[in-house]
Amino acid sequence: MKEERSLSLLQLMVNEGLVPSPEEEENRKTVIEKLKQIVVAWVKRVAWQRRLPKQDIAVTSATLLTYGSYGLGVHGSESDIDALCVGPYFATMVNLDILNPVFLRDIDETGWKSLSRVLANTQICRLVPDLKSMLRCVKFWAKRRGVYGNLNGFLGGIHLAILAAFVCQCDPFVGLSALISHFFKKFAFWPWPRPVELQDETLHPTLNPTETRLYMPIRLPFSSYEYCHSNITKSTFYKIRTEFLRGHNLTKDLLKFDFDWHNVLEPFPYTKKYAWFLKIFLSASKQDELGDWVGWIKSRFCCLLFKLEEVQGLCDPNPAEYIDVNIADPHVIFYWGLQAGKTNAIDIKSVKDVFWRNISTGYQGPFGKIELSIVQASQVPKSAQFDTLSQKKKACWKMMDYHQRRIPIYSQHVPQYIVGYVSTNGDPEYPSAGV
Repeated sequence: MKEERSLSLLQLMVNEGLVPSPEEEENRKTVIEKLKQIVVAWVKRVAWQRRLPKQDIAVTSATLLTYGSYGLGVHGSESDIDALCVGPYFATMVNLDILNPVFLRDIDETGWKSLSRVLANTQICRLVPDLKSMLRCVKFWAKRRGVYGNLNGFLGGIHLAILAAFVCQCDPFVGLSALISHFFKKFAFWPWPRPVELQDETLHPTLNPTETRLYMPIRLPFSSYEYCHSNITKSTFYKIRTEFLRGHNLTKDLLKFDFDWHNVLEPFPYTKKYAWFLKIFLSASKQDELGDWVGWIKSRFCCLLFKLEEVQGLCDPNPAEYIDVNIADPHVIFYWGLQAGKTNAIDIKSVKDVFWRNISTGYQGPFGKIELSIVQASQVPKSAQFDTLSQKKKACWKMMDYHQRRIPIYSQHVPQYIVGYVSTNGDPEYPSAGV
């Protein structure tokens, strides 16, 4: 029976488009290979511009090291590529062992921050080689339940990867369905702030069993003393723990006759859970300015969350982004759930003033607009109410590619819910598609 539960979960992942087809895998490999050629050509050109000897230019090279979802093999249908540069330490090294201390001893702070993501991926894959299916499932769960997104104070990809790998190490001989069940049980009752750390015989054991500066300390797998960067706050910690407990209650009896993975993975019902929301409206005068503006604001969301917790109590910063089809200017809207009973006492102007002082310092691009307001659940548009979506319909979670003009494609079943875009050449695309 448990094997059937595992097979049904795998099929659900396929139905949701989370398992790339062989053609998609091949396309990604082709893109990576082309990028490698571009990078190598660029490095040689820089060497030539610096008037290096011909023999040095001939042996000068570079390589690409993948990380994140792609590096762990759990990428879905998205095709965005973020690039971080570390150099020139590996200028002549193409096939390198990234975990070799020889290659790490001269890295500066900036390079170390960039390379740490690759190191984490490499070490996770070394310690737990078969993590794909498990991680694919828990990421999908986190997105559906609104607890995915480091900038919003929730779990990021690296957090989930380490938590999933930890469970795989604890239970190496069980199937996928049992691993998911154990995942929820393990962290529903984990004694935070005791750190979670992978078992690694190459690292020295930790002397300090707790890390009180963080709500949910998760140790990086290549270091005995460094933790994953975390923006988790009192509010988001509460929701994450609540969702772990909910997952445990739903999966503790996998043999139950009416068990259904769709119940575990149903979208979080925001408008049923909260009567009031903080509406965050961001806009820019030009489409190509919106992406930078939204990215900057999101990088400062923790400041807004801390202020709301101070004046209002618990807050649920829904990571999903929405647009209003009736507004012409390029924009994005967020709806954050607010704790019942205290919304009338919020001085929204003081909250905005504090947040504006935070975001107005350091931004290099053209300033856009930001509007904060308190709205009732009935004022939240249907497109932002996950509880109105069919359980089998895939939610639109991805950040839109703000630098391209596209025609939105709307759901036939849920008015104003965008399921994708059409590019200028008429080919259907999904948000963030097109490398």
